[in-house]
Amino acid sequence: MKRQFDHEKLNVYQASLEFITWTTELLAELNSKAAVKDQLDRASTSIPLNIAEGNGKFAIRDRCPYLDFARGSALECAACLDVLVAKRLTETPAIIPGKQQLLEIVSMLMGLISSLRLRIGEEPGTYSCLGEQEHEHEQE
Repeated sequence: MKRQFDHEKLNVYQASLEFITWTTELLAELNSKAAVKDQLDRASTSIPLNIAEGNGKFAIRDRCPYLDFARGSALECAACLDVLVAKRLTETPAIIPGKQQLLEIVSMLMGLISSLRLRIGEEPGTYSCLGEQEHEHEQE
């Protein structure tokens, strides 16, 4: 039987490694030396590293920040892909598979964070736009 680290058993960790493979192939096809290429490489690498480090924490409460960092890095990757298109270094159809992978990774991370927060009894964070808050106050 093959021994594995606990983080290697996580689907989100495996998905993040698949995204790195996809990203590496995309970056190899780009001829430019744009800074966004290096940023995409760093941000994509940060996803599995933070998942592994967070999953290695003994206290559940200590795991969530690392998973949130991984989520932030995944969102940063999505923005990097948009910047590649905006700079005309690639075309929109070329980034669609990566964006789909990132949507799945972010969803899995949000589910994992929510599940951990339920185990420690924390309320999940809520987010609203300033306009929504103003509208709520007007109705009072």
